[in-house]
Amino acid sequence: MRWDNLVENASTAGENALFGTDAVIRRTFDTPEFRGITFHEIRARSIINRVPGASRMPFEWTVNPYRGCSHACVYCFARKTHSYLDLDTGLGFDSQIVVKVNAPELVRRQLASPRWQGAHIAMGTNVDCYQRAEGRYRLMPGIIAALRERANPFSILTKGTLILRDLESLREAAAVTDVGVSVSVGFVDEDLWRTVEPGTPSPRRRLDVVRAMADSGIGCGVLMAPVVPFLSDDPAQLRETVREIAAAGAGSVTPLVLHLRPGAREWFMTWLAEHHPRLVTRYERMYAGGAYAPTWYQRRVTRQVHEFAAEFGIGPAGRGAARRITAPPEPGPDREPASGATQLTLL
Repeated sequence: MRWDNLVENASTAGENALFGTDAVIRRTFDTPEFRGITFHEIRARSIINRVPGASRMPFEWTVNPYRGCSHACVYCFARKTHSYLDLDTGLGFDSQIVVKVNAPELVRRQLASPRWQGAHIAMGTNVDCYQRAEGRYRLMPGIIAALRERANPFSILTKGTLILRDLESLREAAAVTDVGVSVSVGFVDEDLWRTVEPGTPSPRRRLDVVRAMADSGIGCGVLMAPVVPFLSDDPAQLRETVREIAAAGAGSVTPLVLHLRPGAREWFMTWLAEHHPRLVTRYERMYAGGAYAPTWYQRRVTRQVHEFAAEFGIGPAGRGAARRITAPPEPGPDREPASGATQLTLL
């Protein structure tokens, strides 16, 4: 396994490898929820990472306490990152989980550095920080506490209901800084969910998270991702998904059509051939130009979702969704919704 050559991007290359082989401890647990999963515990050397300049992400810094994800979403773009460790990007990504056990202390130390300027930090944008492993390793409470102590703004994107464990911590953080929470729900079709996102809580359990956040005074948006061509993009399906998102109390909804980057593309197409072989040729044509569906198709889906969102009284997600509980920003003519691209590359 290639651990030694994980080097930060050029801006922090002087710190050398992120961790070394002497720090790796492998563990397995004989409990139903962890059966078949190997955890690689490492002590990372850095945890607040700069997003590459060429990225389409609407933020500059991330924290990712895990690599690999037991949610096992067949389309996950982060699968490619497992190849950097000489790990398999298919089943290996789902079952070989790297755990940065010192993540909370590293966050606290890096936030205290004179070089840190208090920029927004996004979490859950690579793999889910509330995946199954978090129930055992409990890294997020310490990370949230460190961010709260420094009043550092942050956001979390998740499919995990485990975030409700940290609801009070999020409330405390939101009292002193901007905190944004988004839940990913691309569709409410449970048959599709069971095969394409087999390790995640059901879509309606995720909507319960949205409801709980709203009831607690924390604004919560929904990233409607992914919209899966020919499987969840029928107007009636889109409308039903948006209706349930609105009923859960989401403050915003932003659609994202499935994209298939290298690593994810191969795994998804294998899944498609097994479960929906009649669609293989259609997908090959739709994604012949690269990782993204044609622009006309993305615009059509976005337009339809926004029309349904307007019908049910919610709008697209924007940076303004992150807010302090004690002093929420008032809407006004100078606070326009962000463009549809604001959250369109998170999953």
